[in-house]
Amino acid sequence: MTMQRETPATCPYCGERLLLLIDESAGEQRYTEDCQVCCCPILVTVHMTTAGGFDFVETRREND
Repeated sequence: MTMQRETPATCPYCGERLLLLIDESAGEQRYTEDCQVCCCPILVTVHMTTAGGFDFVETRREND
């Protein structure tokens, strides 16, 4: 079963608040998603807890 949860994040380029849909069943993950406001590529890293949910989501510029 796919467990998805919306989580707030901030674009590292324009500073706008975003809502990301995180698939908790996929474990720790890293992917690129374009900002919904400025369209710049954001590197999203999902850090998981030992309980199976995610602890926090980190957003960085793709070229950092």
